[in-house]
Amino acid sequence: MLGKSSVMEFQNNVTLFSNIQTDDMNNTLDNFTISTTPLAVVEHMNITNEMPIAYAIPLYGYIMPFLLVVTIVANTLIVVVLSKRHMRTPTNIVLMAMALCDLLTLLVPAPWLIYMYTFGNHYKPLWPRSLCYAWNMMHEHIPNMFHTASIWLTLALAVQRYIYVCHAPLARKLCTMNNVYKCLVYILILAALPQGFRMFDTRIVQVDIIWHNKTTHVCKRVLASWVKDFVSENVYYTTYYMFRVVFVHLIPCVALIVLNLLLFQALKQAQQRRDMLLSKKNQKNECKKLRDSNCTTLMLIVVVTVFLIVEIPVVVVTLLHIISSVVIEFLDYYMANSLILFTNFLIILSYPINFAIYCGMSRQFRETFKELFVRDTATNRNGSSRYSLVNGPRTCTNTNETVL
Repeated sequence: MLGKSSVMEFQNNVTLFSNIQTDDMNNTLDNFTISTTPLAVVEHMNITNEMPIAYAIPLYGYIMPFLLVVTIVANTLIVVVLSKRHMRTPTNIVLMAMALCDLLTLLVPAPWLIYMYTFGNHYKPLWPRSLCYAWNMMHEHIPNMFHTASIWLTLALAVQRYIYVCHAPLARKLCTMNNVYKCLVYILILAALPQGFRMFDTRIVQVDIIWHNKTTHVCKRVLASWVKDFVSENVYYTTYYMFRVVFVHLIPCVALIVLNLLLFQALKQAQQRRDMLLSKKNQKNECKKLRDSNCTTLMLIVVVTVFLIVEIPVVVVTLLHIISSVVIEFLDYYMANSLILFTNFLIILSYPINFAIYCGMSRQFRETFKELFVRDTATNRNGSSRYSLVNGPRTCTNTNETVL
């Protein structure tokens, strides 16, 4: 689920690699498979085997529904607050898109996770084929697409902030609302393209098994003919995983680490400049502007740091998986699936955190939230709390907290 080959997808593909063998594809027709294997051991889609069930049930069955509610509330509030007219700035648009992508990454597979692990139906045969396709789409492809988009949006946010802080004149030209909207569209399209191939690289066929002493139809994944005939399974999956590990995991994480360090260095230099301005009475207003800009940078550094904490383990596990599959087999796949499951869950835990960061570090966000949801809250409509210091008119503030 959560993410980009990031998590559930990798889990399912580990199962896919181990389950789909060309020797088992004999006698496969367009819509069903006639298997010569005894019915009791026919290979089929078995949700119980797709991840360590001893960990999946407590994490996804019991804790995840609570986190789902918290994430829905938190990210919906982020979208509501940031969509207000005075909050619509290039930075806030990216933050809002990140909140929506994170929300959809969890919300889309949630019905299946609740059905399988909360209600304990993971052991039951999955049928008809439409449900099997729905499982693949909602549990793998759509969440992976949104999580990929969220990763690249985080990178776009860091790049945008770096331009604002280190190349301010260039920001006026590049970081416009129109350019931000175009960037969002490009990111969503690029995130959807790899999953577009994945949606058609397997087919669901019918096989029969013995279930409760009765012959029952179930689903089986088989490799699409275009993959077998024109690409080959090994080349296809190796290429796919290499693309994801390089362009979805490795490059964004390395770039974010570098940008975070550059922003932190710029933050220290700006703090030194602020200390110098404090000593000059006629520079107090400029000092206040610089203080708010520094706080904005610090807040985004925190957001990116939280992202890196939960994403770097995915990079490591995915790299190990590729090396074990292509170079030399050394990976215990039960251990790998367990690591992926916990990494996946760690990503889920991170989704509501941004709301807490915004509330704790942004006075503007907090004031707008109070204005919307708390009665009798007086908000200064003329002060800088109504604007983004880096994206709109520069006005003075009187706190040490940031405006978005």
